[in-house]
Amino acid sequence: MKIVTDCAADLTKDEIDALDINVAPLFIQFPEGEVSSNDITPDDFYQRLKDIAPRIPTTAQPSAGIFTDIYKKIIEIGEDVISIHISSGLSGTIESARLGAAQFPSELVHLVDSLTLSGGERFQVLAAAVDAKAGRKVEFILEKLTKIRASTEVVYTLETLEYLQRGGRIGRVQALAGVLFHIKPIIRVEKSDGKYSTIGKERTIPKALDAITEHIAKVYGKETPLWVSVLHGQLAEQANKLADLVQKRVNVGKLEILRISPVLGVHTGPGIVGLAAVPIHLMEGLD
Repeated sequence: MKIVTDCAADLTKDEIDALDINVAPLFIQFPEGEVSSNDITPDDFYQRLKDIAPRIPTTAQPSAGIFTDIYKKIIEIGEDVISIHISSGLSGTIESARLGAAQFPSELVHLVDSLTLSGGERFQVLAAAVDAKAGRKVEFILEKLTKIRASTEVVYTLETLEYLQRGGRIGRVQALAGVLFHIKPIIRVEKSDGKYSTIGKERTIPKALDAITEHIAKVYGKETPLWVSVLHGQLAEQANKLADLVQKRVNVGKLEILRISPVLGVHTGPGIVGLAAVPIHLMEGLD
């Protein structure tokens, strides 16, 4: 059994190599040409983002052909595939994967809509990869992914709404109001449809970080040990502050601070900070 995913899962190179995970690229389309998100670092991306302002790049999902090629190589060596992807509520990537998988018997390629992204998607991919290496059956892995998906929270805030507006994700009036009133939205990935919802608004990043921490404490309480991944674009100081806040409010069994994928950064800009959290007992073998 081999695991396939996409670069929106924010895996580290060490994780990809150690667990033999196949990562399909998403693409960033700059005015001067297209770049695979696997080939650009977060800081290089944000510098290019500043250089082309007020223009913004766009993103493109992998083609069905890319997935067909990945699946073919795996199946030819006698392995089945579990292919886990960014939420269908946020990207068409899993539809490309579905088209790519149509070339093979359905029992050989198992598609999973993570209904999330970034750190939340990463939890599912890591758990599947560890279980696959341990020789677990596909049914066991898929059942575990269902539990992880239902128990994961992904919440973040933004320094500015400018990039969402420029990318057409929100209206100009809403973005202007956000600038005038210094609105910092608290955005959650909904488990029901894998889309964004705004669960709160604050006037400053510190207050937004407090709100994120309060949300996590409300969901999990103080008893459940959690794996918490704090994620950011270029807000390292705020990410460290969020990590401190979370450690004081909930039972953190494992904590890390990571950078988000440039593919997400296209729509948020560098001023994004948030977290993904999951009960650590669901990540057996990785804790």
